[in-house]
Amino acid sequence: MSEKVPRKRTAFESPARLARPLTHDPNMPRPAATVAGGLLVLLRVLAGVIWLLSITFEWRHIVHDASVVIDGVPLSEEERALGLGFVWLVGGAVLLFDAVMAIFVLRGGNRSRVTVLFFSVLSISFAFSAWWVQGQDIRISSTLLNLGLDILVLLALSSRKAAAYARRNERR
Repeated sequence: MSEKVPRKRTAFESPARLARPLTHDPNMPRPAATVAGGLLVLLRVLAGVIWLLSITFEWRHIVHDASVVIDGVPLSEEERALGLGFVWLVGGAVLLFDAVMAIFVLRGGNRSRVTVLFFSVLSISFAFSAWWVQGQDIRISSTLLNLGLDILVLLALSSRKAAAYARRNERR
Protein backbone atom coordinates (compact mmCIF):
# COMPACT_ATOMS: atom_id res chain seq x y z
CA MET A 1 0.00 0.00 0.00
CA SER A 2 2.29 2.68 -1.27
CA GLU A 3 0.65 6.06 -1.72
CA LYS A 4 2.18 8.68 -3.92
CA VAL A 5 2.99 11.53 -1.62
CA PRO A 6 4.32 14.70 -3.21
CA ARG A 7 7.82 15.55 -2.16
CA LYS A 8 7.81 18.47 0.24
CA ARG A 9 9.68 21.54 -0.79
CA THR A 10 12.44 22.59 1.59
CA ALA A 11 12.07 25.77 3.60
CA PHE A 12 15.08 27.22 1.80
CA GLU A 13 16.54 26.89 -1.65
CA SER A 14 20.18 26.22 -2.23
CA PRO A 15 22.15 29.01 -3.90
CA ALA A 16 23.12 26.59 -6.69
CA ARG A 17 19.47 25.98 -7.54
CA LEU A 18 18.65 29.70 -7.44
CA ALA A 19 21.60 30.50 -9.71
CA ARG A 20 20.61 27.86 -12.26
CA PRO A 21 19.48 29.54 -15.47
CA LEU A 22 15.79 29.39 -16.31
CA THR A 23 14.74 27.24 -19.22
CA HIS A 24 13.94 28.83 -22.55
CA ASP A 25 10.26 28.14 -23.28
CA PRO A 26 8.47 30.60 -25.61
CA ASN A 27 5.25 28.58 -25.32
CA MET A 28 5.12 28.74 -21.53
CA PRO A 29 1.58 29.34 -20.26
CA ARG A 30 0.99 32.50 -18.26
CA PRO A 31 1.41 31.62 -14.56
CA ALA A 32 -1.12 32.58 -11.92
CA ALA A 33 1.48 34.80 -10.22
CA THR A 34 1.74 37.00 -13.32
CA VAL A 35 -2.04 37.26 -13.64
CA ALA A 36 -2.37 38.05 -9.94
CA GLY A 37 0.40 40.66 -10.14
CA GLY A 38 -1.15 42.40 -13.15
CA LEU A 39 -4.60 42.41 -11.56
CA LEU A 40 -3.19 43.75 -8.30
CA VAL A 41 -1.56 46.61 -10.18
CA LEU A 42 -4.94 47.35 -11.80
CA LEU A 43 -6.51 47.29 -8.32
CA ARG A 44 -3.84 49.74 -7.22
CA VAL A 45 -4.92 52.01 -10.11
CA LEU A 46 -8.55 51.72 -8.98
CA ALA A 47 -7.52 52.58 -5.42
CA GLY A 48 -5.68 55.63 -6.78
CA VAL A 49 -8.76 56.81 -8.67
CA ILE A 50 -10.84 56.45 -5.51
CA TRP A 51 -8.17 58.37 -3.59
CA LEU A 52 -8.21 61.19 -6.19
CA LEU A 53 -12.01 61.35 -5.99
CA SER A 54 -11.90 61.55 -2.20
CA ILE A 55 -9.36 64.38 -2.42
CA THR A 56 -11.65 66.18 -4.86
CA PHE A 57 -14.62 65.97 -2.50
CA GLU A 58 -12.53 67.09 0.49
CA TRP A 59 -10.40 69.67 -1.36
CA ARG A 60 -12.02 72.74 0.21
CA HIS A 61 -11.40 71.34 3.70
CA ILE A 62 -7.86 70.26 2.86
CA VAL A 63 -6.90 73.72 1.62
CA HIS A 64 -8.72 75.43 4.50
CA ASP A 65 -7.06 73.20 7.13
CA ALA A 66 -3.66 73.78 5.57
CA SER A 67 -4.30 77.54 5.92
CA VAL A 68 -2.20 78.38 2.89
CA VAL A 69 -1.46 82.09 2.91
CA ILE A 70 0.96 83.70 0.49
CA ASP A 71 2.22 87.17 1.46
CA GLY A 72 -0.63 87.51 3.94
CA VAL A 73 -3.31 86.84 1.30
CA PRO A 74 -5.32 83.59 1.43
CA LEU A 75 -5.70 81.54 -1.71
CA SER A 76 -8.47 82.57 -4.09
CA GLU A 77 -11.03 80.13 -5.47
CA GLU A 78 -9.21 80.05 -8.82
CA GLU A 79 -5.91 79.21 -7.16
CA ARG A 80 -7.59 76.40 -5.20
CA ALA A 81 -9.05 75.01 -8.43
CA LEU A 82 -5.65 75.28 -10.09
CA GLY A 83 -4.09 73.35 -7.21
CA LEU A 84 -6.74 70.62 -7.52
CA GLY A 85 -6.14 70.48 -11.28
CA PHE A 86 -2.42 70.02 -10.65
CA VAL A 87 -3.11 67.18 -8.20
CA TRP A 88 -5.37 65.52 -10.80
CA LEU A 89 -2.80 66.01 -13.58
CA VAL A 90 0.06 64.45 -11.63
CA GLY A 91 -2.09 61.74 -10.08
CA GLY A 92 -3.72 60.88 -13.40
CA ALA A 93 -0.35 60.64 -15.14
CA VAL A 94 0.96 58.28 -12.45
CA LEU A 95 -2.20 56.15 -12.61
CA LEU A 96 -2.09 56.01 -16.41
CA PHE A 97 1.55 54.91 -16.27
CA ASP A 98 0.63 52.25 -13.70
CA ALA A 99 -2.25 50.97 -15.87
CA VAL A 100 0.01 50.71 -18.93
CA MET A 101 2.60 48.84 -16.86
CA ALA A 102 -0.11 46.43 -15.66
CA ILE A 103 -1.08 45.65 -19.24
CA PHE A 104 2.55 45.07 -20.20
CA VAL A 105 3.03 42.82 -17.15
CA LEU A 106 0.02 40.76 -18.20
CA ARG A 107 1.48 40.50 -21.71
CA GLY A 108 4.70 39.16 -20.18
CA GLY A 109 7.12 42.06 -20.38
CA ASN A 110 10.16 41.75 -18.14
CA ARG A 111 11.02 45.47 -18.14
CA SER A 112 7.52 46.38 -17.06
CA ARG A 113 7.60 43.69 -14.35
CA VAL A 114 10.87 45.05 -12.98
CA THR A 115 9.57 48.64 -13.22
CA VAL A 116 6.43 47.73 -11.28
CA LEU A 117 8.54 45.94 -8.67
CA PHE A 118 10.82 48.99 -8.37
CA PHE A 119 7.93 51.41 -7.87
CA SER A 120 6.30 49.07 -5.35
CA VAL A 121 9.53 49.05 -3.34
CA LEU A 122 9.66 52.86 -3.52
CA SER A 123 6.06 53.16 -2.37
CA ILE A 124 6.61 50.80 0.55
CA SER A 125 9.81 52.64 1.48
CA PHE A 126 8.07 56.03 1.43
CA ALA A 127 5.24 54.70 3.61
CA PHE A 128 7.78 53.29 6.06
CA SER A 129 9.79 56.53 6.06
CA ALA A 130 6.68 58.61 6.72
CA TRP A 131 5.77 56.32 9.60
CA TRP A 132 9.30 56.25 11.03
CA VAL A 133 10.36 59.87 10.63
CA GLN A 134 7.10 61.82 10.79
CA GLY A 135 5.10 59.43 12.95
CA GLN A 136 2.39 59.27 10.28
CA ASP A 137 -0.22 56.66 11.10
CA ILE A 138 -0.89 53.84 8.69
CA ARG A 139 -4.67 53.76 8.38
CA ILE A 140 -7.11 51.89 6.20
CA SER A 141 -8.42 55.20 4.86
CA SER A 142 -5.03 56.45 3.77
CA THR A 143 -2.01 54.19 3.49
CA LEU A 144 -2.93 50.63 4.39
CA LEU A 145 -4.76 49.71 1.18
CA ASN A 146 -1.96 50.91 -1.12
CA LEU A 147 0.69 49.42 1.16
CA GLY A 148 -1.04 46.04 1.17
CA LEU A 149 -1.45 46.06 -2.60
CA ASP A 150 2.22 46.96 -3.07
CA ILE A 151 3.33 44.09 -0.82
CA LEU A 152 1.09 41.64 -2.68
CA VAL A 153 2.44 42.91 -6.03
CA LEU A 154 6.00 42.30 -4.78
CA LEU A 155 5.13 38.79 -3.68
CA ALA A 156 3.38 37.90 -6.94
CA LEU A 157 5.76 39.41 -9.48
CA SER A 158 8.99 38.42 -7.74
CA SER A 159 8.18 34.71 -7.92
CA ARG A 160 10.37 32.45 -10.05
CA LYS A 161 7.44 31.53 -12.28
CA ALA A 162 6.59 35.17 -12.98
CA ALA A 163 10.24 35.89 -13.75
CA ALA A 164 10.49 32.82 -15.98
CA TYR A 165 7.35 33.85 -17.89
CA ALA A 166 8.60 37.42 -18.35
CA ARG A 167 11.96 36.13 -19.61
CA ARG A 168 10.60 33.17 -21.61
CA ASN A 169 11.72 34.59 -24.98
CA GLU A 170 15.28 35.42 -23.93
CA ARG A 171 18.06 33.20 -25.21
CA ARG A 172 20.41 31.98 -22.53
